[in-house]
Parts: sequence; C-alpha cells; structure tokens
Amino acid sequence: MTGQGIGASVPRKEDDRYMRGRGQYVGDIRRPGMLEVAFVRSPLAHARLRAIHVPEALTGRVYTMDDLDGVNAIRATSTLPGYKPTDQWPLARGKVRQVGELVAMCVAPTRAEAEDVAAQIELDLEELPAVVDMLAARRSGAPLVHEAFGDNIYLVSSFDGDIESAAARADVKVTREIRTARQCMLPIEGRGVVAEWNARLDQLTVWSSAQMPHIVRTGLSEVLNLRQAQVRVIPPDVGGGFGYKGILLPEEVCLSWLAMRLGRPVRWLEDRREHLTANANCREHHYKITGYATRDGRLLAVEAEAHVDSGAYSSYPFSACLEAGQVTSILPGVYDFEAYRARAYAVATNKPPILPYRGVGRTGVCFAMELLIDALAREIGMEPHEFRRRNLVRPDQMPFENITKKYFDSGDYPEALRRAVEALDVDAWRRRQAQGESDGRRIGVGISMYCEQAAHGTSVYAAWGVPMIPGFEQAALRITPDGGLEIRVGTHSHGQSHETTFAQVAHEVLGIALEKIHLVHGDTALTPYSTGTWGSRAMVMAGGAIAAACTELVPRLLGIGAHLLQQSASAVRLDGDRVVGPEGSVSIADIARVWYLAPQDLPLDADAHGLEVTAGYKLERDTGTFSYAAHAVALAVDTDTGLVEILDYVIVEDGGTLVNPMVVDGQIYGGVAQGVGTALYEEMPFDSHGQPLASTLSDYMIPGPTEVPAVRILHMETPSPLSAFGIKGIGEGGAIAPPAAIANAINDALAPLGVEMTESPVSPHRIFNAIRAARDETAA
Repeated sequence: MTGQGIGASVPRKEDDRYMRGRGQYVGDIRRPGMLEVAFVRSPLAHARLRAIHVPEALTGRVYTMDDLDGVNAIRATSTLPGYKPTDQWPLARGKVRQVGELVAMCVAPTRAEAEDVAAQIELDLEELPAVVDMLAARRSGAPLVHEAFGDNIYLVSSFDGDIESAAARADVKVTREIRTARQCMLPIEGRGVVAEWNARLDQLTVWSSAQMPHIVRTGLSEVLNLRQAQVRVIPPDVGGGFGYKGILLPEEVCLSWLAMRLGRPVRWLEDRREHLTANANCREHHYKITGYATRDGRLLAVEAEAHVDSGAYSSYPFSACLEAGQVTSILPGVYDFEAYRARAYAVATNKPPILPYRGVGRTGVCFAMELLIDALAREIGMEPHEFRRRNLVRPDQMPFENITKKYFDSGDYPEALRRAVEALDVDAWRRRQAQGESDGRRIGVGISMYCEQAAHGTSVYAAWGVPMIPGFEQAALRITPDGGLEIRVGTHSHGQSHETTFAQVAHEVLGIALEKIHLVHGDTALTPYSTGTWGSRAMVMAGGAIAAACTELVPRLLGIGAHLLQQSASAVRLDGDRVVGPEGSVSIADIARVWYLAPQDLPLDADAHGLEVTAGYKLERDTGTFSYAAHAVALAVDTDTGLVEILDYVIVEDGGTLVNPMVVDGQIYGGVAQGVGTALYEEMPFDSHGQPLASTLSDYMIPGPTEVPAVRILHMETPSPLSAFGIKGIGEGGAIAPPAAIANAINDALAPLGVEMTESPVSPHRIFNAIRAARDETAA
C-alpha cells in the first residue's frame, strides 16, 4: 500500500468543492430563456376527476394530461407470478389515487408566478372512499384503488416450508404483531429537473438529481416515444438520495414534454411540502410473526405473515413489489434454523407509492426478526445475546446457503456479536441496571444483527423480470497525454465518495496519484451503460470494472515502457506509476507522451488499442456479497415522560476489504442517524380520508445532533471470495439495525413493568401510553 490505494483513509477529493460552496446542483443550473414550473396537485386521496377548469386568460400556461398527446403511462413491469402493474399517467387521467397526485402543470417566468397560476386552477372532483390501512385494504368490500385489480393486492410473495414437525418439538412459542411507520427520506436536496430540447441535435437533455441516469433515460424514451439516442440525462452533484432518487419521476416526464413543446428550457424544484406529503414515503410494514424454540435456546422455526403498504402506484422501474418481494427471502437474517414459512402481501392504498429507502426492506425485516429473538430470549429467561450466539451461522459453515437459499459468501457473525457485547460491556450495564438510577430512569440494553445482500446481479433480477436487470458493469479508462487518468462509469454518487474511492482502486493497480485521476460519472452521453447506484453495489461492481480496465492497461504500458528502456517486456514491471527495468525506469507520463505526442518513438509492434480501454465486470457468483454487523446500545428511559436517552452505542461491522475506512465510517454514521430517526422520531401519519398529517418539518420530527449518539465503530474485514480485492457493499448497513437495537433496549428497560413496544417509532407518547396502560391493568 502506497498510502493512497485500497485501505487508506485518504481525504475525500469531493470535499474541496463542497466545503467551499462550489458544488453544482439542479437548483444551480440556469439556461437561457428558462421557465419555471409548478404543479397543481390533488387535495383528495381518492376521487374521480370530472373536470379541470382553467381560466381563459391562462391558456398556454397550463397543461393537463389531455394536452400531452402521444405520451404513454408510466408502467413498472415484472414477471413475478401474480404481479399486477399500474398505469401511472404523468398527469392524472380519470381518477386521482393519492393526495398530491399531479393534475396540471403550470409554467411561468418564475416559480412564484407559476404558483400563482396554479392557485387559479379549479378541480371538479367527486370524492370516493379512501383505503388507508393496508390490513383494511384486504378486507371484503374495501374500496378499490385500481378497479381492474379486483382487489388491493399488487403481489403475494411466499416461502412455503414445512414447519409442523419443528414446531411440535418446541418448548416455547412466541407470537408478536409488529408494525413500522411510514417515513420520508429527507435528503438535504429534494428532487429537481431541468429539461431542454436541442432542435439541431434532435435531442432532449435532462438535468436531474438522479441515482440511476441510464434507467431514467430508458424510462423517458419509452414514455415519450423517443429513441434512446434522443435522450441525454445528466445528474449534476446530488445532495443525498437514499433510494428516493432511484425512480423515473412523473415530473421528469412532464418537463421533458414541455421542453419539447415550448422549445425552451424548463425547471422544477421540489419544495419540502411536496416532498413530505406527495413524493417520499417509505418503510410501512406490518408483521404477524411466530418463533419456536427449545428451552435451551435453540431456534427451531419461524413463520410470518407480512404486509407492505405499497401505496397508489408502482413507480418505475418496480417499487410496489420491491419490499414485499424481498421480505420472505430475507426475513431469516443471520440465523440458522431448520423450518420456515412466510407470506408477504404488497398492498395498494390511497397513499403515495412506497419507494426504496436505504436498507430497502431490511430495516423492517430486521425490526421484526430481532424483536422476536429478544421476545424468545425473555420467555426462556436467557440473556438475548446468548440466545443469538447459539443460533448464528458459524464461520466454519461459510460459504453458507441459508434456508431461503441465500448464499452467504464469508464472515464470522459470532465474533462480531462477541466484540459488540465486550465493547459495550453488557455485564457492567447489567450491574448498573440492577442498582437502579438515582433519577428513577430505567436502564436497558439492546442488540440487533443483520446481513446485507449487496451487488446482486443478473440471476437475481432476471428472476424478478423487472425493467432493470444488471449485467456486466463497465468502466471506460483513458490515460491522458500528461500521464493522468480519466475514469468513466455509469454509476453516480449521491454521497458515496466515488471520486475518491474509485480513484483509490485505480491507484492500487496503476500507481497514478489520486490528484491526477479524474472521474466522469452519470452522464448518459459520456459513460458506459449502468443500472446505477443502488443496492450497495457501486463500489463492488464499478470498482471491479475499474480494476479490470486498469489491469488491461498494464501490459500496454509495459510494452511501450520496455521499448523505451530497450528491454524485453518480460524484464520490466510496473512499480507505482513507473515502468521499472534492470537499469532504469520510465514514468507513465513519459509513456503517454510518446503514445500521443511522439508516436514515432513507439515500437513497431505497439498495441493498436493504445491507452484507452473499456472493460466489463461481474462477480464470480452474481448472487451478491454479504456484509453484516452487530449493533449494541445502552439507554435510559424516563417512565414519567417516555423520553429516551441513548447512553452508548457500539457497532461491529464487516464490509470485507475496506477501500477507505474513513469513508466507511461516514457511511455508517449517516446511516445510524437515519436509523435513530426510524427508531424514535420519524412518522408520516394519515387520517381516515388519506390526508397526510405531517406536512412540514415542525410536524415531521427528525433527529438532530443532540439526538444522534457518539457511535463507536469497530471494523472486521473478512474479504469476499467472490469480488475484486474482497470488497463487499456497505452503503446501506448503518440504517438497518438501529431501530431493532434501540427498541430491544427500551423493551429490556421496561420489561419489569410488563411493557413491550412493538411499533416504530418508539416515540415518547407511545412509551408513556404503554406504561400508563400497564399500570392501569396492574391496578385493576
């Protein structure tokens, strides 16, 4: 290691411009003659759209779906058995199915003027009964979100194992009903779109705050009936995404059509109210889950029925089936047990579509499974971490195919647990818990564990039959005439530090200094096709492609370098950024100068492919890598107010070979902050008419600096045998485990009072009400 390659905690290259305010986001883009757009959105959750009244004076400034001739509905497809797709029109047609659904598009020189136009539009809506609760949506006679369905089910996913014999041998059976709240993602930068039509090039250019630009291009070309060469998507700097910016937006379709219609650039920037009430919902699950165990702490079987509130539409490419389709396969987590049965329903309701959010599906699954594990341990009378230890997949079983055929590539789950228990010093907290607190608060200790399938590839998504099946990830590399390196990849960063970490991978192979490596990413006109940045895949897949391309450049450099040194190619080697022979060396910069500027000095048999290469990469087994972690927390609960204070928080994580440990820490810190929000604060409630009840950040609570603990992170590195350099995906992990660990700690604190919390967020009012109910029951 030279201090800049894999394993080095080098400062982020991106930070120089970010910290100086020189980043460029969609909101910074100005085009000559640009107009601004505001949308008229439905005020009702479910209604027939009878008419849209536009004042005559506003003709030419307001557009409805009737104006969008030739524009198709957005349709997310899948070949999963029984899946029902939806037609989501960019602007409402016939019916509205959620509060905030786009109905009309208004254009003006400024956003304020466009909003003034929108305020003059009158909607004639015939209100229909709304279905808001996912369990009620399955009942006979429930209002139908999509009449063509015949019910309110997008998809039923199941794993039909035989659990009867294992259940019959169980000494202990525990059943819990567990629910997670709807949330919003809240990246600092909301969505934004600028669209412009270039008549000379016959091309649409869309600047969008997007994680998956090539997928957006595909979606736009399909909906707008354009050839893909006619669509260019450019994401500038993206101020956070977390999955929220990984879909095709109706707003992108509308602005693209408008730019072509008017021949002028147009822009829409999402405001926070639009974000909260209409666009950014996620993570609403319900579980009825049962665990069977022996008295000595052996987990025998698990069965579960899960519901995912998928909202009014399936967003392109496939959001409605994403979480329910995963739940049944990932629920077993890190545990080895013999029998399993599960069924999951993706349910349609009159709420915004559920979108992928950091840890997609796994946060809810981890919450359900880890709360069940603690409940079983309490029923047996065993320390929860000991119960876990007895049921974890062991390192000697690796690689391990679990009960749902997930292929765990490597790891030592018991060691991660042991280190977390030791670092938190659970025994010391137990002594303090027994002594009691002078202020009357109750101490609790909680643990949760998870594994995260990352960088899963073709075989996994081909089985889903969705519009974005990842194949070979590609990287295009060019050594520049001055000996620098240009890297072009189709993934795009929304906080993952790609400009730094991808350069570290290239440096590891070629030795070129980081300051001489330049990354071009995301722009569909300049980069190889990619499904984008999602699923903790970019470092594994794009990093692997960069390494493969660099490796292809090495023999070309050696061939030219050997000629300049008057040596045979077998007598030289690449050392740092120089080709070194027995009696001298030549730099990559010298080699590049000869190739580009002095080709007369090249060997006669020089490789005609030169110093540019495009290489593809796939994992040896494309079912993905499995990172994992153990989270351990100690906290205090005030039983008079329901307030929770986190006193200590330890994470032991294993992301395989860490490219940049400092960046990994940053990813985990950010994920934990989001996980704390999920655990204690964040909730998007709806009333019985489908009206969102948290439309501003004074209603929707998120943790601030005083609520996020000073997390202690301990790294383990078990290299994956499947990937280049042993790298595993780790971008989502920090957000998966905190809700379960924190809820388990709260339940540990409140167990003597007969209180058990099974719904997130575990907010002060829920804790207070549960304690009061337990006291009333005891008094009665």
